[in-house]
Amino acid sequence: MTHLPDSFYPIASSADEVAQAVKAGACFIQLRAKTEDKNFVRHEVRKALEVSRVYQACLVVNDHWEIALDEGAPYIHLGQEDLLSADYKAIHRQGVKLGVSTHDHHELSSAQKVDPHYIALGPVWETTLKVMPWQPQGLKRVREWASLIAPIPLVAIGGVTTERSLSCLKAGAEAVAVVSDVFRHTASIEQRVKAWQEALRDSCSC
Repeated sequence: MTHLPDSFYPIASSADEVAQAVKAGACFIQLRAKTEDKNFVRHEVRKALEVSRVYQACLVVNDHWEIALDEGAPYIHLGQEDLLSADYKAIHRQGVKLGVSTHDHHELSSAQKVDPHYIALGPVWETTLKVMPWQPQGLKRVREWASLIAPIPLVAIGGVTTERSLSCLKAGAEAVAVVSDVFRHTASIEQRVKAWQEALRDSCSC
């Protein structure tokens, strides 16, 4: 069975957020740059990869798989729409690890066909980050997904807090992905990373 680098998986929206998080100790982090400006994305990916390498963290690049391959990112994460256009065979040929988002059984079936390194399920709880067409999945669905995809690691995302995180891991998730509770919290990013590490008490294996 393959394992993820850590059970704490923050999702940043910029290279600066990546830098703050990895300097605080995060070792498995995603850069989700929501823009179609390819030059800007490439600049952000390069910056995020540079700081991640210095601090020995694994960077996951969301969506922009061609740039991720060009720049040598170790992980790529794709949503369901991106699966339709991404060359996942090229991703695998280059030795890049692939994560895929899922929200229902149909999407799970699509994800399993591309030989992912991990599968994400969400939202586990209601999230205010963006409008979601899916109802909260709940821990019952986390347990179901973990059983269906084993031995592929499961990532739980959506409404996860430090207080809820261990219940996700006990239900079968190997990692919890976090956005708001790190990057939109009233406390600093460094404080939130430390709080999450204390809550999960997990070690890096990057």
